[in-house]
Amino acid sequence: MKLTFIGIDPDTDTDQSPTVWVDEEAEDLVFQSYVVDAETVATCAETHIPGHSSGCPEGEGIFRVPFRMVPMIREACDVAERAHRRRLDEGGEHVRGAS
Repeated sequence: MKLTFIGIDPDTDTDQSPTVWVDEEAEDLVFQSYVVDAETVATCAETHIPGHSSGCPEGEGIFRVPFRMVPMIREACDVAERAHRRRLDEGGEHVRGAS
């Protein structure tokens, strides 16, 4: 797997580093950010989504990404979309990422 670095929260110090990458092969965004607190996890678990079980399944996590990273997330979406289009142009099929 090759991750393309997109950006890091510019307002963090050297001990904190919310970051976004793109896995262009899987066409996924990859985030490193703050793990949410128990109250946020509980609130998310209370959300009923038709056709889905409640809670956060094993192997998934809930993260809080700073608003100031929105431009980086948009850029990451563009990079992932270009990778997807490139794959389709080369005659490939849509790749379902790790999600």
